[in-house]
Amino acid sequence: MHKKYSLMSLPTWLSLKIKSPHEYSYKPSSRLIPSSIPSKLNLPYTNHSECPNILCPPTDQNVAAIVFGDGSNSRLYPLIKRRSEAALPIAGNYRLIDAVISNCINSNIKKIYALTQFNSASLNSHLSRAYSCAHIGNEALVDVIAAYQSPEGKGWFQGTADAIRRCLWVLEEYPIVDFLVLPGYHLYKMDFQELLKVHCNNKADITVAVLSRRTDKDIELGTFQVNSENQVISFKDNLEIRVQNSDISQDLYAGMDIYVVNKDAMIKLLTEYHPMANDFRREVVPGAISLGMNVYAHKFSGYWEDMRSIEAYYQANMESIKNTKKAYSLYDKDSPLYTLPRHLPPTQITDAAITDSVIGDGCFLNRCKIRGTVVGMKTRVGDGAIIEDSVIMGSDTYQSGRAEEDIHIPIGIGEGSQIKKAIIDKNVRIGKNVKILNKENVQECNNEANGYIITKGIVVIMKGAIIPDGSIL
Repeated sequence: MHKKYSLMSLPTWLSLKIKSPHEYSYKPSSRLIPSSIPSKLNLPYTNHSECPNILCPPTDQNVAAIVFGDGSNSRLYPLIKRRSEAALPIAGNYRLIDAVISNCINSNIKKIYALTQFNSASLNSHLSRAYSCAHIGNEALVDVIAAYQSPEGKGWFQGTADAIRRCLWVLEEYPIVDFLVLPGYHLYKMDFQELLKVHCNNKADITVAVLSRRTDKDIELGTFQVNSENQVISFKDNLEIRVQNSDISQDLYAGMDIYVVNKDAMIKLLTEYHPMANDFRREVVPGAISLGMNVYAHKFSGYWEDMRSIEAYYQANMESIKNTKKAYSLYDKDSPLYTLPRHLPPTQITDAAITDSVIGDGCFLNRCKIRGTVVGMKTRVGDGAIIEDSVIMGSDTYQSGRAEEDIHIPIGIGEGSQIKKAIIDKNVRIGKNVKILNKENVQECNNEANGYIITKGIVVIMKGAIIPDGSIL
Protein backbone atom coordinates (compact mmCIF):
# COMPACT_ATOMS: atom_id res chain seq x y z
CA MET A 1 0.00 0.00 0.00
CA HIS A 2 1.30 3.42 -0.91
CA LYS A 3 0.68 5.97 1.83
CA LYS A 4 1.22 9.72 1.63
CA TYR A 5 2.02 10.78 5.20
CA SER A 6 2.40 14.52 4.63
CA LEU A 7 1.28 17.04 2.07
CA MET A 8 3.86 18.92 0.06
CA SER A 9 4.77 22.32 1.45
CA LEU A 10 5.57 25.09 -0.97
CA PRO A 11 8.85 26.98 -1.21
CA THR A 12 8.77 30.26 0.71
CA TRP A 13 9.06 32.35 -2.46
CA LEU A 14 5.66 31.30 -3.85
CA SER A 15 2.64 33.61 -3.83
CA LEU A 16 -0.73 34.22 -5.46
CA LYS A 17 -3.09 37.13 -5.86
CA ILE A 18 -6.38 37.49 -7.73
CA LYS A 19 -6.42 40.29 -10.24
CA SER A 20 -9.37 42.61 -10.67
CA PRO A 21 -9.81 44.13 -14.14
CA HIS A 22 -10.79 47.48 -12.64
CA GLU A 23 -8.27 47.66 -9.79
CA TYR A 24 -5.00 46.12 -10.87
CA SER A 25 -2.44 47.09 -8.26
CA TYR A 26 -0.15 45.14 -6.00
CA LYS A 27 -0.78 45.22 -2.27
CA PRO A 28 1.97 43.94 0.01
CA SER A 29 1.08 40.86 2.02
CA SER A 30 1.26 40.78 5.78
CA ARG A 31 2.98 37.40 5.48
CA LEU A 32 6.71 36.94 5.81
CA ILE A 33 8.57 38.50 2.88
CA PRO A 34 12.08 37.06 2.50
CA SER A 35 14.81 39.65 2.05
CA SER A 36 16.65 37.27 -0.25
CA ILE A 37 15.96 33.97 -1.93
CA PRO A 38 17.75 31.14 -0.10
CA SER A 39 20.17 28.97 -2.04
CA LYS A 40 18.57 25.83 -0.64
CA LEU A 41 15.08 25.48 0.77
CA ASN A 42 13.88 23.02 3.40
CA LEU A 43 10.95 21.11 1.99
CA PRO A 44 9.08 18.34 3.84
CA TYR A 45 8.60 15.46 1.43
CA THR A 46 7.93 11.75 1.61
CA ASN A 47 11.27 10.68 0.16
CA HIS A 48 13.61 13.58 0.90
CA SER A 49 14.04 16.49 3.26
CA GLU A 50 15.69 19.08 1.07
CA CYS A 51 14.35 20.93 -1.94
CA PRO A 52 16.49 20.55 -5.08
CA ASN A 53 18.43 23.66 -6.11
CA ILE A 54 16.35 23.90 -9.29
CA LEU A 55 13.49 25.37 -7.21
CA CYS A 56 15.50 28.53 -6.55
CA PRO A 57 14.21 30.99 -9.16
CA PRO A 58 16.71 32.70 -11.44
CA THR A 59 16.98 36.48 -11.43
CA ASP A 60 16.73 36.81 -15.21
CA GLN A 61 13.41 35.06 -15.72
CA ASN A 62 11.83 36.12 -19.04
CA VAL A 63 8.96 33.65 -19.45
CA ALA A 64 5.40 33.82 -18.14
CA ALA A 65 3.01 30.86 -18.15
CA ILE A 66 -0.65 31.22 -19.10
CA VAL A 67 -2.73 28.38 -17.63
CA PHE A 68 -6.35 27.72 -18.59
CA GLY A 69 -8.69 26.20 -16.03
CA ASP A 70 -11.14 24.65 -18.47
CA GLY A 71 -11.46 23.63 -22.09
CA SER A 72 -14.02 22.66 -24.68
CA ASN A 73 -15.55 19.36 -25.75
CA SER A 74 -14.95 17.76 -22.37
CA ARG A 75 -16.65 14.44 -21.65
CA LEU A 76 -16.10 14.64 -17.89
CA TYR A 77 -19.70 15.38 -16.95
CA PRO A 78 -21.03 15.01 -14.24
CA LEU A 79 -17.66 15.41 -12.49
CA ILE A 80 -17.48 18.98 -13.83
CA LYS A 81 -21.09 19.89 -13.06
CA ARG A 82 -19.98 22.13 -10.17
CA ARG A 83 -16.23 22.47 -10.79
CA SER A 84 -13.86 23.18 -13.67
CA GLU A 85 -11.71 20.44 -15.18
CA ALA A 86 -8.51 21.74 -13.57
CA ALA A 87 -10.11 21.51 -10.11
CA LEU A 88 -10.79 17.76 -10.35
CA PRO A 89 -9.31 15.75 -7.45
CA ILE A 90 -6.57 13.32 -8.46
CA ALA A 91 -4.59 10.64 -6.59
CA GLY A 92 -6.19 11.21 -3.20
CA ASN A 93 -4.58 14.46 -2.07
CA TYR A 94 -4.27 16.63 -5.19
CA ARG A 95 -6.10 18.47 -7.95
CA LEU A 96 -5.26 18.36 -11.65
CA ILE A 97 -4.07 21.99 -11.68
CA ASP A 98 -1.37 21.03 -9.16
CA ALA A 99 0.45 18.93 -11.77
CA VAL A 100 0.67 21.86 -14.19
CA ILE A 101 1.64 24.44 -11.56
CA SER A 102 4.24 22.00 -10.19
CA ASN A 103 5.74 21.62 -13.67
CA CYS A 104 6.16 25.40 -13.79
CA ILE A 105 7.70 25.57 -10.31
CA ASN A 106 10.08 22.68 -11.01
CA SER A 107 11.08 24.41 -14.28
CA ASN A 108 11.94 27.69 -12.50
CA ILE A 109 9.02 29.57 -14.03
CA LYS A 110 7.95 31.97 -11.31
CA LYS A 111 5.30 34.00 -13.14
CA ILE A 112 2.01 32.25 -13.86
CA TYR A 113 -1.32 33.68 -14.99
CA ALA A 114 -4.35 31.43 -14.41
CA LEU A 115 -7.24 32.37 -16.71
CA THR A 116 -10.47 30.90 -15.32
CA GLN A 117 -14.11 31.09 -16.32
CA PHE A 118 -16.54 28.14 -16.12
CA ASN A 119 -17.40 26.76 -12.64
CA SER A 120 -14.24 28.44 -11.38
CA ALA A 121 -15.14 29.03 -7.70
CA SER A 122 -13.52 25.81 -6.48
CA LEU A 123 -10.45 26.28 -8.67
CA ASN A 124 -9.95 29.91 -7.69
CA SER A 125 -10.27 29.00 -4.02
CA HIS A 126 -7.72 26.20 -4.33
CA LEU A 127 -5.20 28.36 -6.18
CA SER A 128 -5.54 31.26 -3.75
CA ARG A 129 -5.02 29.02 -0.72
CA ALA A 130 -2.45 26.60 -2.13
CA TYR A 131 0.01 29.06 -3.62
CA SER A 132 -0.11 32.03 -1.21
CA CYS A 133 3.02 31.77 0.94
CA ALA A 134 5.18 34.84 0.30
CA HIS A 135 6.07 37.40 -2.35
CA ILE A 136 9.25 37.83 -4.37
CA GLY A 137 9.70 41.54 -4.02
CA ASN A 138 6.58 43.03 -5.58
CA GLU A 139 5.79 40.09 -7.83
CA ALA A 140 3.49 37.14 -7.23
CA LEU A 141 3.93 33.59 -8.49
CA VAL A 142 0.32 33.06 -9.64
CA ASP A 143 -2.16 35.74 -10.71
CA VAL A 144 -5.73 34.47 -11.12
CA ILE A 145 -7.53 36.43 -13.83
CA ALA A 146 -11.19 35.48 -13.70
CA ALA A 147 -13.41 36.09 -16.72
CA TYR A 148 -14.88 39.57 -16.67
CA GLN A 149 -16.91 42.04 -18.71
CA SER A 150 -15.75 45.56 -19.52
CA PRO A 151 -16.99 48.49 -21.60
CA GLU A 152 -14.79 47.23 -24.46
CA GLY A 153 -15.85 43.59 -24.14
CA LYS A 154 -19.24 42.81 -22.63
CA GLY A 155 -19.26 39.09 -23.38
CA TRP A 156 -17.39 36.34 -21.56
CA PHE A 157 -14.25 34.74 -22.96
CA GLN A 158 -15.15 33.05 -26.22
CA GLY A 159 -12.11 30.77 -26.29
CA THR A 160 -8.42 30.55 -25.50
CA ALA A 161 -7.33 33.12 -28.10
CA ASP A 162 -10.06 35.55 -27.08
CA ALA A 163 -9.13 35.16 -23.40
CA ILE A 164 -5.45 35.92 -24.04
CA ARG A 165 -6.30 38.87 -26.30
CA ARG A 166 -8.57 40.44 -23.71
CA CYS A 167 -5.93 39.98 -21.00
CA LEU A 168 -2.98 41.32 -23.02
CA TRP A 169 -3.14 44.61 -21.11
CA VAL A 170 -2.46 42.59 -17.95
CA LEU A 171 0.10 40.22 -19.44
CA GLU A 172 2.18 43.03 -20.96
CA GLU A 173 2.90 44.60 -17.58
CA TYR A 174 5.46 41.89 -16.78
CA PRO A 175 8.81 42.21 -18.63
CA ILE A 176 8.89 38.89 -20.45
CA VAL A 177 9.98 37.68 -23.89
CA ASP A 178 7.87 34.53 -24.32
CA PHE A 179 4.54 33.14 -23.16
CA LEU A 180 4.13 29.47 -22.21
CA VAL A 181 0.50 28.53 -22.94
CA LEU A 182 -0.77 25.52 -20.96
CA PRO A 183 -4.05 23.68 -20.33
CA GLY A 184 -4.59 23.24 -16.60
CA TYR A 185 -6.26 19.83 -16.84
CA HIS A 186 -3.58 17.54 -18.35
CA LEU A 187 -1.55 15.11 -16.24
CA TYR A 188 2.16 14.95 -17.11
CA LYS A 189 5.66 15.92 -16.00
CA MET A 190 7.72 18.09 -18.31
CA ASP A 191 10.85 20.17 -17.88
CA PHE A 192 9.73 23.34 -19.60
CA GLN A 193 13.33 24.56 -19.72
CA GLU A 194 14.01 21.97 -22.43
CA LEU A 195 11.03 23.25 -24.41
CA LEU A 196 12.20 26.85 -23.97
CA LYS A 197 15.73 25.92 -25.05
CA VAL A 198 14.43 24.44 -28.30
CA HIS A 199 12.33 27.56 -28.84
CA CYS A 200 15.32 29.84 -28.27
CA ASN A 201 17.79 27.83 -30.37
CA ASN A 202 15.41 27.82 -33.34
CA LYS A 203 14.60 31.52 -32.92
CA ALA A 204 11.00 30.42 -33.25
CA ASP A 205 7.88 32.53 -33.16
CA ILE A 206 5.92 29.53 -31.87
CA THR A 207 7.10 26.17 -30.56
CA VAL A 208 4.52 23.41 -30.11
CA ALA A 209 4.92 20.37 -27.87
CA VAL A 210 4.02 17.11 -29.61
CA LEU A 211 3.97 13.45 -28.62
CA SER A 212 6.97 11.63 -30.04
CA ARG A 213 5.44 8.17 -29.60
CA ARG A 214 2.56 6.26 -31.11
CA THR A 215 -0.24 5.22 -28.75
CA ASP A 216 -3.50 3.33 -29.10
CA LYS A 217 -5.48 6.42 -28.05
CA ASP A 218 -7.46 8.72 -30.27
CA ILE A 219 -5.87 12.05 -31.16
CA GLU A 220 -8.18 14.95 -30.38
CA LEU A 221 -5.80 17.91 -30.23
CA GLY A 222 -4.75 17.91 -33.86
CA THR A 223 -1.68 16.64 -35.72
CA PHE A 224 1.39 18.56 -36.86
CA GLN A 225 3.36 17.72 -39.98
CA VAL A 226 7.06 18.18 -39.18
CA ASN A 227 10.10 18.15 -41.48
CA SER A 228 13.57 16.75 -40.72
CA GLU A 229 14.55 19.96 -38.90
CA ASN A 230 11.43 19.79 -36.68
CA GLN A 231 9.89 22.77 -38.42
CA VAL A 232 6.09 22.57 -38.61
CA ILE A 233 4.83 22.40 -42.20
CA SER A 234 1.10 22.10 -41.58
CA PHE A 235 -1.53 21.47 -38.94
CA LYS A 236 -4.67 19.34 -39.14
CA ASP A 237 -7.40 19.72 -36.55
CA ASN A 238 -9.19 16.49 -35.69
CA LEU A 239 -12.12 18.07 -33.90
CA GLU A 240 -14.78 16.22 -35.84
CA ILE A 241 -12.87 13.23 -37.18
CA ARG A 242 -10.76 11.54 -34.56
CA VAL A 243 -7.67 9.79 -35.91
CA GLN A 244 -5.96 6.74 -34.45
CA ASN A 245 -2.22 6.98 -33.90
CA SER A 246 -1.74 3.85 -35.99
CA ASP A 247 -3.09 5.76 -38.99
CA ILE A 248 -0.58 8.61 -38.68
CA SER A 249 2.37 8.76 -41.05
CA GLN A 250 5.93 9.14 -39.80
CA ASP A 251 6.08 12.93 -40.25
CA LEU A 252 2.85 13.62 -38.35
CA TYR A 253 2.81 14.09 -34.58
CA ALA A 254 -0.03 14.48 -32.11
CA GLY A 255 -0.37 17.89 -30.50
CA MET A 256 -0.51 18.44 -26.72
CA ASP A 257 -2.02 21.96 -26.69
CA ILE A 258 1.22 23.27 -25.16
CA TYR A 259 2.88 26.24 -26.86
CA VAL A 260 5.72 28.68 -26.38
CA VAL A 261 4.89 31.93 -28.17
CA ASN A 262 7.12 34.95 -28.64
CA LYS A 263 5.48 37.95 -26.99
CA ASP A 264 5.67 40.21 -30.05
CA ALA A 265 4.36 37.42 -32.28
CA MET A 266 1.49 36.80 -29.86
CA ILE A 267 0.45 40.46 -29.93
CA LYS A 268 0.57 40.66 -33.73
CA LEU A 269 -1.31 37.39 -34.21
CA LEU A 270 -4.12 38.31 -31.84
CA THR A 271 -4.50 42.01 -32.63
CA GLU A 272 -3.42 42.42 -36.27
CA TYR A 273 -3.54 39.14 -38.21
CA HIS A 274 -6.39 37.35 -36.40
CA PRO A 275 -8.25 39.96 -34.33
CA MET A 276 -11.49 37.94 -34.42
CA ALA A 277 -10.02 34.49 -33.67
CA ASN A 278 -11.44 32.74 -30.61
CA ASP A 279 -9.51 29.48 -30.41
CA PHE A 280 -5.72 29.44 -30.22
CA ARG A 281 -5.16 25.90 -31.49
CA ARG A 282 -7.70 25.85 -34.33
CA GLU A 283 -7.28 29.41 -35.60
CA VAL A 284 -4.15 31.19 -34.38
CA VAL A 285 -1.58 28.40 -34.77
CA PRO A 286 -2.68 27.45 -38.32
CA GLY A 287 -2.76 31.15 -39.13
CA ALA A 288 0.84 31.56 -37.99
CA ILE A 289 1.89 28.62 -40.18
CA SER A 290 0.11 30.05 -43.22
CA LEU A 291 1.77 33.42 -42.62
CA GLY A 292 5.18 31.79 -42.85
CA MET A 293 6.13 32.38 -39.25
CA ASN A 294 8.84 30.22 -37.67
CA VAL A 295 6.85 27.41 -36.05
CA TYR A 296 8.80 24.46 -34.64
CA ALA A 297 7.95 21.27 -32.76
CA HIS A 298 9.42 19.86 -29.56
CA LYS A 299 8.95 16.08 -29.22
CA PHE A 300 7.93 14.82 -25.79
CA SER A 301 8.32 11.16 -24.86
CA GLY A 302 7.18 11.09 -21.21
CA TYR A 303 3.86 10.21 -19.61
CA TRP A 304 0.97 12.42 -20.68
CA GLU A 305 -2.78 12.05 -20.26
CA ASP A 306 -5.36 14.36 -21.81
CA MET A 307 -7.91 13.75 -19.00
CA ARG A 308 -10.85 14.86 -21.12
CA SER A 309 -13.12 11.85 -20.48
CA ILE A 310 -14.43 9.81 -17.54
CA GLU A 311 -12.52 6.79 -18.82
CA ALA A 312 -9.21 8.72 -19.04
CA TYR A 313 -9.74 10.21 -15.57
CA TYR A 314 -10.48 6.80 -14.07
CA GLN A 315 -7.49 5.18 -15.78
CA ALA A 316 -5.09 7.92 -14.66
CA ASN A 317 -6.14 7.40 -11.04
CA MET A 318 -5.71 3.65 -11.38
CA GLU A 319 -2.23 4.15 -12.84
CA SER A 320 -1.24 6.41 -9.93
CA ILE A 321 -1.44 3.33 -7.73
CA LYS A 322 1.15 1.46 -9.78
CA ASN A 323 4.81 2.16 -9.15
CA THR A 324 5.89 1.87 -12.79
CA LYS A 325 7.72 4.16 -15.19
CA LYS A 326 4.64 4.26 -17.43
CA ALA A 327 2.51 5.89 -14.74
CA TYR A 328 2.57 9.40 -13.27
CA SER A 329 4.88 9.22 -10.26
CA LEU A 330 3.76 10.85 -7.02
CA TYR A 331 7.07 10.04 -5.38
CA ASP A 332 9.62 11.68 -7.69
CA LYS A 333 11.99 13.62 -5.44
CA ASP A 334 13.45 15.52 -8.40
CA SER A 335 10.04 16.68 -9.61
CA PRO A 336 7.79 17.11 -6.55
CA LEU A 337 4.03 17.53 -6.79
CA TYR A 338 2.81 20.53 -4.76
CA THR A 339 -0.64 21.16 -3.37
CA LEU A 340 -2.52 22.87 -0.55
CA PRO A 341 -1.13 21.98 2.93
CA ARG A 342 -4.32 21.00 4.75
CA HIS A 343 -2.79 19.96 8.10
CA LEU A 344 -5.06 16.94 8.45
CA PRO A 345 -4.49 14.16 10.99
CA PRO A 346 -3.11 10.80 9.82
CA THR A 347 -5.53 8.26 8.41
CA GLN A 348 -6.96 5.96 11.08
CA ILE A 349 -7.08 2.30 10.07
CA THR A 350 -8.90 -0.17 12.30
CA ASP A 351 -8.41 -3.86 11.44
CA ALA A 352 -8.72 -3.14 7.69
CA ALA A 353 -7.19 -5.10 4.81
CA ILE A 354 -5.75 -2.65 2.26
CA THR A 355 -3.73 -3.69 -0.80
CA ASP A 356 -2.42 -1.86 -3.90
CA SER A 357 -4.11 1.41 -2.98
CA VAL A 358 -3.43 5.11 -2.35
CA ILE A 359 -4.97 6.53 0.82
CA GLY A 360 -5.40 10.27 1.36
CA ASP A 361 -5.05 12.03 4.71
CA GLY A 362 -7.59 12.19 7.50
CA CYS A 363 -9.59 9.04 6.65
CA PHE A 364 -11.40 6.58 8.94
CA LEU A 365 -11.22 3.03 7.60
CA ASN A 366 -12.99 0.57 9.88
CA ARG A 367 -12.68 -3.21 9.38
CA CYS A 368 -13.10 -2.92 5.63
CA LYS A 369 -11.37 -4.39 2.58
CA ILE A 370 -9.87 -2.02 0.01
CA ARG A 371 -8.01 -3.17 -3.09
CA GLY A 372 -6.70 -1.24 -6.11
CA THR A 373 -8.44 1.95 -5.04
CA VAL A 374 -7.66 5.66 -4.66
CA VAL A 375 -9.21 6.90 -1.42
CA GLY A 376 -9.47 10.67 -1.06
CA MET A 377 -9.19 12.80 2.06
CA LYS A 378 -11.64 12.56 4.98
CA THR A 379 -13.22 9.37 3.66
CA ARG A 380 -15.19 7.25 6.13
CA VAL A 381 -15.64 3.54 5.36
CA GLY A 382 -17.82 1.41 7.61
CA ASP A 383 -17.34 -2.11 8.94
CA GLY A 384 -17.49 -4.93 6.42
CA ALA A 385 -17.41 -2.68 3.36
CA ILE A 386 -15.54 -3.95 0.29
CA ILE A 387 -14.11 -1.49 -2.26
CA GLU A 388 -12.26 -2.58 -5.41
CA ASP A 389 -10.78 -0.79 -8.43
CA SER A 390 -12.48 2.50 -7.61
CA VAL A 391 -11.85 6.22 -7.09
CA ILE A 392 -13.27 7.62 -3.84
CA MET A 393 -12.87 11.41 -3.81
CA GLY A 394 -13.61 11.81 -0.11
CA SER A 395 -15.30 14.62 1.75
CA ASP A 396 -14.95 18.38 2.20
CA THR A 397 -15.83 18.16 5.88
CA TYR A 398 -15.77 15.85 8.86
CA GLN A 399 -18.96 14.31 10.14
CA SER A 400 -19.53 12.02 13.06
CA GLY A 401 -19.69 8.34 12.22
CA ARG A 402 -23.15 8.25 13.77
CA ALA A 403 -26.04 9.52 11.73
CA GLU A 404 -27.35 12.81 13.03
CA GLU A 405 -30.99 13.11 13.94
CA ASP A 406 -31.89 14.99 10.76
CA ILE A 407 -29.61 12.96 8.47
CA HIS A 408 -30.40 9.26 8.14
CA ILE A 409 -27.26 8.45 6.12
CA PRO A 410 -23.94 10.11 7.09
CA ILE A 411 -21.28 11.14 4.59
CA GLY A 412 -19.15 8.17 3.61
CA ILE A 413 -19.59 4.49 2.77
CA GLY A 414 -21.89 2.52 5.03
CA GLU A 415 -21.42 -0.83 6.69
CA GLY A 416 -21.47 -3.90 4.48
CA SER A 417 -21.54 -1.95 1.20
CA GLN A 418 -19.72 -3.21 -1.89
CA ILE A 419 -18.23 -0.97 -4.59
CA LYS A 420 -16.34 -2.03 -7.73
CA LYS A 421 -15.09 -0.04 -10.73
CA ALA A 422 -16.76 3.19 -9.68
CA ILE A 423 -16.00 6.88 -9.18
CA ILE A 424 -17.54 8.26 -5.99
CA ASP A 425 -17.57 12.07 -6.05
CA LYS A 426 -17.22 14.20 -2.93
CA ASN A 427 -19.65 14.33 0.00
CA VAL A 428 -21.58 11.26 -1.16
CA ARG A 429 -23.74 9.41 1.37
CA ILE A 430 -23.80 5.69 0.69
CA GLY A 431 -26.03 3.72 3.03
CA LYS A 432 -25.60 0.27 4.53
CA ASN A 433 -25.43 -2.89 2.38
CA VAL A 434 -25.39 -0.92 -0.88
CA LYS A 435 -24.05 -2.75 -3.94
CA ILE A 436 -22.45 -0.65 -6.68
CA LEU A 437 -21.19 -3.44 -8.91
CA ASN A 438 -22.82 -2.99 -12.35
CA LYS A 439 -23.33 -6.75 -12.58
CA GLU A 440 -25.27 -6.36 -15.82
CA ASN A 441 -22.18 -4.70 -17.37
CA VAL A 442 -24.18 -1.69 -18.54
CA GLN A 443 -21.94 0.54 -20.66
CA GLU A 444 -24.00 3.73 -20.81
CA CYS A 445 -26.77 4.94 -18.51
CA ASN A 446 -27.99 8.36 -17.40
CA ASN A 447 -29.82 8.27 -14.08
CA GLU A 448 -29.03 11.68 -12.63
CA ALA A 449 -32.39 11.75 -10.89
CA ASN A 450 -31.09 9.01 -8.62
CA GLY A 451 -27.60 10.47 -8.33
CA TYR A 452 -25.53 8.41 -10.76
CA ILE A 453 -24.59 7.73 -14.37
CA ILE A 454 -22.67 4.94 -16.10
CA THR A 455 -20.16 5.64 -18.85
CA LYS A 456 -17.87 3.07 -20.50
CA GLY A 457 -19.00 0.63 -17.80
CA ILE A 458 -17.79 2.94 -14.99
CA VAL A 459 -20.41 3.89 -12.39
CA VAL A 460 -20.13 7.57 -11.40
CA ILE A 461 -21.90 8.64 -8.21
CA MET A 462 -22.54 12.38 -8.38
CA LYS A 463 -21.31 14.90 -5.82
CA GLY A 464 -23.52 15.03 -2.72
CA ALA A 465 -25.71 12.12 -3.88
CA ILE A 466 -27.56 9.97 -1.35
CA ILE A 467 -27.73 6.24 -2.05
CA PRO A 468 -30.27 4.61 0.31
CA ASP A 469 -29.61 1.45 2.33
CA GLY A 470 -29.77 -1.74 0.32
CA SER A 471 -29.60 -0.06 -3.11
CA ILE A 472 -28.23 -2.11 -6.03
CA LEU A 473 -26.63 -0.30 -8.98
